[in-house]
Amino acid sequence: MSKKQQQLYFGLLLLSIPAFFFWHLMSGPTELPIISAFMDFLGENSSTDALILSEIRLPRALLAICIGISLALSGAALQGLLINPLASPDLLGVSQSGVLVAVLVLYYGLASLSWFIVPLAAMSGALIAVAFIFSLAGKYQGALTIILIGIAINAITSALTSLALNFAPNPFALQEIYFWMLGSLSNRSNNELFFAFPFMFLGWLLIFPRKHFLDAMSLGEDTALSLGFNLKRQKFLLILGVALCTGASVAVSGNISFIGLIVPHLLRPLVNNEPGRLLAYSAVGGASLLLLADTLVQNIPGPQELQVGVITAALGGPFFLLLIFKNRHLLR
Repeated sequence: MSKKQQQLYFGLLLLSIPAFFFWHLMSGPTELPIISAFMDFLGENSSTDALILSEIRLPRALLAICIGISLALSGAALQGLLINPLASPDLLGVSQSGVLVAVLVLYYGLASLSWFIVPLAAMSGALIAVAFIFSLAGKYQGALTIILIGIAINAITSALTSLALNFAPNPFALQEIYFWMLGSLSNRSNNELFFAFPFMFLGWLLIFPRKHFLDAMSLGEDTALSLGFNLKRQKFLLILGVALCTGASVAVSGNISFIGLIVPHLLRPLVNNEPGRLLAYSAVGGASLLLLADTLVQNIPGPQELQVGVITAALGGPFFLLLIFKNRHLLR
């Protein structure tokens, strides 16, 4: 694909974000006159429409963009780092590890110590999972082995999360936490946005500059070394960026799965399979996809709103099976 075609597709991806953003703002249980609400908001007129826009819909839409960027960017980074087309934060147990540590902190009262305990816990769980998987990937190069390790981590952390919920001192909060674990952006406010954004932004700053390193890694570690890259430092910074992005996303939205798997694979042909260039495309595509998914969730009729994590899992499950069949030669 030529550079002009790549630029055209990237431009279309960028344009899809404001289109889905305004559709998202117009979606909800009540109709909202967007223009007048924006005018009231900008004019500091505390009307009902302005409050709905600024306190409910705008934070939710901005969170969808930030989380979409973070998850898709993490997926593209992991696939490039592990040189594994099936790698993503949720499939490898990274997201579920963040959920486990966050649930432990919430249920056993440690969250009351400070505001940053929950995101720090989620990011710590994600960092431990990524470091563990990466250390094993150095010994076991097979794609199937790495995926099976991720499935095992998912199973173990899910079981431990259920155990923590069963023995939690406040059983009346089980249903609320259960829905949170499914992945949702509903009832999120500016507090969650300001809470998670600094960590996500730091993760982006750590991942994007590693694009040339990922290009070199696609040719092998020896080639990356010969080009002057410090492998340990570059890998550590990339792992830290993935942990920050995934952990901060999990801390405010729960486990929204398959964004990190679907988006890089859909967009990889547009960049001629260049892992470094894929980072920017994945970030834009992830924001667009999660905005669209969360908008669809709000427009599906029913007694209560579906969790956006259910929608992404319904899309991602068949997509994952398709990828397995497509890459079955790598799984031998």
